[in-house]
Amino acid sequence: MSTADRIPLYQKIQDYIRDLIESEGLKEGDRIPTEKELMEQFNVSKITVVNALSGLANEKFITRVPGRGSFVSGRGKEALIETNQQPASASAPSGASASEQGEFGRRTGVVGLVMPSIYDFFAIRLVEGIRRTLEERGCRCIILLSGGEIKQEIEAIRTLKDIGVEGLLIFPVDEERYNEEILAMKFSGFPFVLIDRFLPGVETNYIAADGRMGASLAVDHLWELGHREIAICSDSPLQTITVQERIEGYMNALKNKGALINPAHMITEFSMDETDDPERHPLYRYIRNRMATAYITLNGRLGIEIYQMARQAGLKVPGDVSIVSFDDPTSMSEDFSIFTHVKQYEYDMGCRAAEMLLQIIRNGKGGKYMKTLIEPELVVRQTSGSPNAK
Repeated sequence: MSTADRIPLYQKIQDYIRDLIESEGLKEGDRIPTEKELMEQFNVSKITVVNALSGLANEKFITRVPGRGSFVSGRGKEALIETNQQPASASAPSGASASEQGEFGRRTGVVGLVMPSIYDFFAIRLVEGIRRTLEERGCRCIILLSGGEIKQEIEAIRTLKDIGVEGLLIFPVDEERYNEEILAMKFSGFPFVLIDRFLPGVETNYIAADGRMGASLAVDHLWELGHREIAICSDSPLQTITVQERIEGYMNALKNKGALINPAHMITEFSMDETDDPERHPLYRYIRNRMATAYITLNGRLGIEIYQMARQAGLKVPGDVSIVSFDDPTSMSEDFSIFTHVKQYEYDMGCRAAEMLLQIIRNGKGGKYMKTLIEPELVVRQTSGSPNAK
């Protein structure tokens, strides 16, 4: 890949406008091409053009007038002369060092966030922590959703880089193969932080909750209550890194107690959307037949599903069935504020992920990879209790 290919699209637009001001001898008050014209000329989205023009306005090259367009500012020619006379590192905004600029363009104050979706308490709190921290540091955040599809994740990353973000926060899609775009960023030195999971065997900056510890906390709690038939459930279609770590924590906790591992109690790779009739779902039959007295669910939504299936089967929660979920289902309904759950401090995770990325951007290349595991906490509520005798 050539150096020209690595130049973000927003920067190409900025360079074009600077050249236009100089080559055409534009004076203060002269109009520059419209957003629509720039979109057509460079075949880019409006947000890329807006970002480019905003950067030029911040540097006093142009003045933007809502409803009328953009014009060469009174400082435009003077700023252009100053830029041409200074070394490349001097084009950084006031207070920004050359290392803060990085090799990927000028400071924009914009960070990208790629998430699979934002539909549960974990994701909402995580995003709020990221947004609040960036806002306090004078930065903005652009969020794109991958829908859990690696192709969409790749496209989202490329789009955000084209827009001109300084760095990326990525909650990666779990797939059997690695995202080639993430690997390319690692080798090129583009600043990014992975959230909640990492790429096995590949050194990157990442932050996540300690899944092994979370599962161990859940097993220890249920064991102390007297449960010996403890199941762990995941509705993830793949044996993802996150799922694997939590199952490892579950197995290690049972081994430490001298218990045998029952493979039938590790219930994974199923979907809750397989049938409209819950009673026909294999998990319902498992619960109804009281194959286990306690369930650890790897997300809050699945905890609610098991709770409702147990009630439909005429079982009491707790008593006949105890449930411990990862994450708090309360956000889905106040009726579910009763859940014993593994608290993963998702808001704090978001804050620390944003801080980590800003530090990487500030320090530039050459630093050591930063890896942070946040210790979870078990919050005991009403869905866990001692088991009833059969």
